[in-house]
Amino acid sequence: MGTTALYSEKSTGSNMYWNLLKNLSADVKLDLIARLSNSLLNQDKPAEDSQWASAFAGKWIDARSAEEIIDDIREPRTSNEEIDL
Repeated sequence: MGTTALYSEKSTGSNMYWNLLKNLSADVKLDLIARLSNSLLNQDKPAEDSQWASAFAGKWIDARSAEEIIDDIREPRTSNEEIDL
């Protein structure tokens, strides 16, 4: 009985997706199949897009202290006072 419920849940989920996808063109369906297949084959590998920030980790080189950097960022700020033109 538990197997039937599990199958029913999977069937309901796949039916939901099928209802969304069934009217797509054959080319789009093939592209989706390829993407899903690749996602299964590359499960252990992190997605390249999710790791792009790691390439920059530790790359900032600056002799200034954190306080000096903060001051340099804040210094050029202007107040929101009205000015007459």
